[in-house]
Formats: sequence, C-alpha cells, structure tokens
Amino acid sequence: MAYVPGVTPGKWVRIWNERHPDVPLVLTQVTAADAEAALREHGADAALLRLPVDRTTFSAIPLYTETSVVVCPKDHLVAAADEVTVDDIADDIVLHPLDDTLDWERPPGQPAFERPATTADAIELVAAGIGLLIVPQSLARLHHRKDLTYRTITDTPQSQVALSWPEEATTDLVEDFIGIVRGRTVNSSRGRRPDEKASKTSKEAKEAKADRAAQPKGRQQKQQPRQGQKQGQKAAGQKRQATGGGPRRSGGAPKGSRSGGSGKPRRGR
Repeated sequence: MAYVPGVTPGKWVRIWNERHPDVPLVLTQVTAADAEAALREHGADAALLRLPVDRTTFSAIPLYTETSVVVCPKDHLVAAADEVTVDDIADDIVLHPLDDTLDWERPPGQPAFERPATTADAIELVAAGIGLLIVPQSLARLHHRKDLTYRTITDTPQSQVALSWPEEATTDLVEDFIGIVRGRTVNSSRGRRPDEKASKTSKEAKEAKADRAAQPKGRQQKQQPRQGQKQGQKAAGQKRQATGGGPRRSGGAPKGSRSGGSGKPRRGR
C-alpha cells in the first residue's frame, strides 16, 4: 500500500491486521508526483493519494477533502487573523513548490524568483522570511515548526484524498480494503465474491424457512388440548339444556317444591 505525505493510514491498517492477521499490509510512502507511477509499475496494489488521477487507467474512491491553509512566521500579520482570503496576501510572495498538490489556475500573491523543489524546501524558506506557503492542512501539520504557524485561507483550491488502484487489478484483497476505508463491518457481505454471497444468501434463506415452518406447529400443538377441553364442556352444557335439566343445587329438592312422602307425619284431627 503506497501513501503520500500528509495521509495517515494507521486506523485502516489496524483494522486490516485484525481482519487479515495472515496477510501483512506493507506501507510505502511515495511523493504525490510518484503515486501513479507506483501503481502503474506494480510497486503497490493500491495507493492513498491526492486527486486528480488518470481515471482511464485507475479506479478511485474519494475519501475526504482537506482544508487549505497558509503557512507563515508567527510574527507575520497573517498570524493575527483567524482566517484570511487570497486578497489579504496579494502583496506577499507566495511560494509554489514543484511538488505542490493544489490544482491552481494561477497561484495567488507575488511569485518567487525561483520555485522550491519540494514542500519541505518551501517550509525552510517561509521560516527564513522569504515568503508564504499554501498547502493542505495535513502537510502544514507534517512540517510543523515552533517558529511557524498557519491559518485557514478561503477562495483557494482544496486537496481531495482518495483510495486508488489499477482498474484491471480489482482483487478480493483490494475489495476488502475498500470495505475498511468505507467503514463496512466484518459481517458485511459487500466486497465478497459472488459465489460466497450466493452461498451465504441460500443458507440464510433455508434457515429462515425452517424456523417459520417449525414455529406455527409448536404453537398449534400447545393450543389443541385447551381447545378440545372447551368444546367438550360446551357440548355437555347443550345436552343438559336439551333434557330439561339445569344447574343442580347442592342438597335437597329444588326451591319451591313440596316434599312427597318424606318429612314429619301429619297429625290426625
């Protein structure tokens, strides 16, 4: 895995090592200008780089866009503001290194006599008071110095970081890393091979069907004895009503009837 300065792949690498402990992920830092060459020459399977990239050859998934900042000495007027615009530095010399990652139509400010070879060289010139430098925020942090600071600058291009790989080399391992940078869980079926997805889907469907078939039978078997008992009680009640009988009272004859031959003998007159 190649990556350009300013990009921090540590979180994704940790997740990869947890999911693929037997497949080590080797990181190689390359310059922004050399990132495409590393992929084209098979020096890396994929790269975390800055757009744009040749989309006729490489696939790319944009991950995030960085804020642009202007790097300046701590005693510069720019340091007194929270945010500046391109017009605020129109009279200052703005360094434009050869490895600049921002897609300028025309760099702001006044041009330097000579372009620095690298961003690191430009930082040294800023510290020497030669001029200012506009970079993505991650590069300002990467080249931090105690005598320099930076402020957000508006109305400038922004750098977009992406995961890129040769379109013809979209392997299963590349698909797995795509899932990691996109935040998919380990149980996500996306990124799996079609035969794996079909097998998993078929197995889940069979298990679900078996559960549906078993659950109603269990309920029906539990309810049958209670339903049969209720039907028997209802039939017995209907039979007593048909024969003229009603609910019997416990002990003695029905209320209101005279006793026959039982009871005390009548006294003669």
